[in-house]
Amino acid sequence: MLPIVAGILTALAFTISTLASARASRIAGAAPTVAGVMLVGAALVLPFALTVSPLPSGPGVTESVILAALAGAANVGGLLFAYSALRIGAVGIISTIDSTEGAIAAVLSVLAGQTLAPGSGPALAVIALGVVLAATGGGHELEEGIAISRAQSLRAAGLAACAASLFGLGLFVTGHVSSTLPALWIILPGRIVGIAIVALPLFLTGRLRIPRAALPFIVLIGLVEVLGFVAFAAGAREDIAITSVLASMFAPLAAVAAFVLFKERLAPRQIAGIALVVVGIAILGVLAA
Repeated sequence: MLPIVAGILTALAFTISTLASARASRIAGAAPTVAGVMLVGAALVLPFALTVSPLPSGPGVTESVILAALAGAANVGGLLFAYSALRIGAVGIISTIDSTEGAIAAVLSVLAGQTLAPGSGPALAVIALGVVLAATGGGHELEEGIAISRAQSLRAAGLAACAASLFGLGLFVTGHVSSTLPALWIILPGRIVGIAIVALPLFLTGRLRIPRAALPFIVLIGLVEVLGFVAFAAGAREDIAITSVLASMFAPLAAVAAFVLFKERLAPRQIAGIALVVVGIAILGVLAA
């Protein structure tokens, strides 16, 4: 029961984060949005990490913290690409491509020598086909009545693909530390890295300017990102496959929400691509269970 609840909560959290990110990044820009999210996340996590869930002692802890920081750096890079994509592209397409992070982590696991469940290859092929359809089937999508050009759509898809690759790398590395570190100490190093490599340079150069209109969105993103990662970690400890599949459903949820809230209109080929990605991820999760 816990993996199901955790997966649903994670999907809802990431859906809210995606929608809020689309607005914040367009108001403040990608880098200031990432900086703000890292600052909010660190402020939320640090007190609980130090008091409620202190860092354990024992062999391998230091190495795990370093790996968590590397995973966090990959996540920060992924957010910079994702927020840049959300500034110019359709939320439904960006979220769909980003949701392939789990499949990318699975591919990295194979390259590292891990054996996937039988049938995983065709499922990954279905996901890849869905991404291609969603990414290349665009041209004049509509958002709030404004057309998104084909060049813009392709550029956004490319940025989202870079984001998904980095997110997948982060998931792969995180998988190696999840049994050693508490959830909060998996999240915290990444936030600290984000402050060091994004927020601090912006502050020192006087470019950390966040418009007041973007602040509510950034605070909301920082909050739900932390809640989503904590929920995912809780569910993954019991069943990572079910939790991952349900969590990845944030892509269709975000696409539907963008249709309602932002009046996004996608081409039929793109909708078919989104459906294929969802089906492929679901099959991959069932095979891994």
